Amino acid sequence: MKVYFNNSCNICRAEINLYKKQNIEGIEWIDITDNKTAEIETQKNDKDLLRRLHIKDGEKVIDGAEAFLLVWKKIPKYRFLYKFFKTPIIFNLFSFFYEIAAFFLYHKNKGQLLK
Repeated sequence: MKVYFNNSCNICRAEINLYKKQNIEGIEWIDITDNKTAEIETQKNDKDLLRRLHIKDGEKVIDGAEAFLLVWKKIPKYRFLYKFFKTPIIFNLFSFFYEIAAFFLYHKNKGQLLK
């Protein structure tokens, strides 16, 4: 599974670094900053990649709150988050608030996009 994240965003980097410390086999962490290969692999443009966390699992590309669920499911220390947030009502709330946070982070970081 490949996880595509924005390493140039302080908040994104801090969170992903927590997950990276778990040294889980089968997760490859990909910085999307100026990364044309990531765009090709996900078939997403730089704006789409910057807007949300993305995962490529096999040939399937998953983004947003659902991508976080998959990360948490893979990491034993964070599996409790997966179990809690996957319930339908909680997941809907999580998705809603994730999109709000992602919107603000995107606007904070969109200056890094190549013109």
